[in-house]
Amino acid sequence: MVTIEFLGPIQKDKISLEAATLNDVAEHLNKDAELKTWLETCAVAVNDVMVTDLNTKLSSGDRVSLLPPVCGG
Repeated sequence: MVTIEFLGPIQKDKISLEAATLNDVAEHLNKDAELKTWLETCAVAVNDVMVTDLNTKLSSGDRVSLLPPVCGG
């Protein structure tokens, strides 16, 4: 079981799901129309390490974070 957390302006509560790779997570999240829009622009971190490969393997207890783009000054 992995935990998915949504940071910044994504107004979603954490969820937990069974996933062997980030691709599994993406497939699950793409079913939600609101999240699908965010997935196109978000960076992704697994256990606080930025990743870009959807084939990244996940283990039980991992935390996947969706980080939307931000601007600051």
